[in-house]
Order: sequence, then C-alpha cells, then structure tokens
Amino acid sequence: MTSQGAITVERMDGSAAARAEDAFRLVYAETFAEPPYNESADDVTATFRRFRSQTRKSTFRAALARTEEGEAVGIAYGYLLGPKTGWWDQLTEPVPDEMRREDGHRTFGFMELAVRRPWHRQGVARRLHETLLDGVEAERVLLNVHPDSKAAQAAYRAWGYRKIGEARPWDDADLHDVMLLDLR
Repeated sequence: MTSQGAITVERMDGSAAARAEDAFRLVYAETFAEPPYNESADDVTATFRRFRSQTRKSTFRAALARTEEGEAVGIAYGYLLGPKTGWWDQLTEPVPDEMRREDGHRTFGFMELAVRRPWHRQGVARRLHETLLDGVEAERVLLNVHPDSKAAQAAYRAWGYRKIGEARPWDDADLHDVMLLDLR
C-alpha cells in the first residue's frame, strides 16, 4: 500500500478485487460514461461479467485508489496473457509471430486504468500504474487505448509505451491503439 496526501493506493489479488467489485464498478462506470467512451449501463454490466471471470485468474492483480474516507477514486487491473489469448488476433494488421508469441509469463495484459474526474492531474493514474506493475515478472505490458483519449495517450507515451497497431477489442468497438511497454 502506498500513500500520498489523502489518496492511498492498494494492490489486490483477484479475491480482494472481487470483494471490492462495487468500488471498481463505480470508478469504471463514471469514467467510461464520458466521451470518447460513452459506455452505457449495459456496457458496464458486460465489463463486470468479464471482471468476475478475470478476478479468478491466478495471475490477476489490481490496484484501487481511495481517499482517507474510503471513497474509490481510481482503478487499474490486468493479468498475464495465456498462450491462447485472442488479443493479438484483434489487430487490424498482423504483427510478426515472434511478437505475438505468448507463454503465460511473457506479457502482462493491462485491462483497465481509470481515475474519476475530480482526481485527474494529481498523479493518481501514475501511482495506480506503478503499483499494479510493481513486481510483475513479465517482459512487457500490452494495452488498448482509445485514440481520442488524449490524456491517456499522453500518459502512456510518457511512461514508455509505444503504439504497435490498432484493434477492435470487442464487437462494435471503436478502433483502439494497441500499445506495448518493454519491461526488460
């Protein structure tokens, strides 16, 4: 657990994150209801159906930022990608076989990072990112980011990510940038 000012960031395993699902849902729903995402209540429900199954993965990890009063302000979560991940199949242009090779240890799939608007520009996203990845034993991190989310794009680039392609992460999704961070 790390503290800075009134915000505490706690790393969680899957069972702890599952118990805190309401906090994750609140941050996610509020953040992704805004443009460019414009997610509906049905989108949030679908995300949290996946979240429940993701939290059962042995390599799942999460980070939750809260105020001193316990109010959830930010979330981050992901897990190591298995050999049969479909992530690479979603790219609009194929990447070399060596890049897409997965063994369950090579790549950490960064599923979500979200901070509620009143806590933007206070370093909360960076702290969530650092807390989530601290101790991850993977070569790299892979994520999708909406190209119209300029703040997220800028943050990921500042943290060392590079764009490697574009993908539609789910049916009817906008085209997203696929970004990779080398941890070696």
